[in-house]
Amino acid sequence: MEELAQVYARSLFALAREQDKLDLLREQLGQFADALSESRDLQLFFFSPYFSTKEKQAALDRVLDGADERLLSFLSLMIENHRMPAILRVRRAYDRMWEQERKLLPVVLTSAVELDETTTDSLGEQIGKRTGRTVELTKRVDPAILGGVIVQVGNSILDASIRNRLEHLRRQVAQGAS
Repeated sequence: MEELAQVYARSLFALAREQDKLDLLREQLGQFADALSESRDLQLFFFSPYFSTKEKQAALDRVLDGADERLLSFLSLMIENHRMPAILRVRRAYDRMWEQERKLLPVVLTSAVELDETTTDSLGEQIGKRTGRTVELTKRVDPAILGGVIVQVGNSILDASIRNRLEHLRRQVAQGAS
């Protein structure tokens, strides 16, 4: 299913790039995928083999009234080929390609308390300079880390939290006591 989603996402992405609609199609695909993931009824309807292609096409036109014609054609093709269950994976794959195209690097900064804008902006700039990419910074507050920060850059995590340091110290003490 993952390979199938990649194929569809690459096709939509190539069309969007060719038509200079990368951002628009990403936004509209995301809105449709979000609506599907939030509504069990929509999932049952669009993913079920019990409803005809014609019924799904008509519903698609009603649900996405005013959407870009390229997205409508793409989703119609997915309906015709009975591939709608892959739409959430298609969206994730499209988003990854979009981030690479835009040279975006998602960074999640978790702290025990809300950090000021100057600190977070500085951190984002430093990561951006080192990676050569544009940082898309998301801030989270988690009092359970006690202090310090946890920085997640892509798939890498730097855990400089007090909770992590205390856990590391606890393990060292436990090993020394044995």
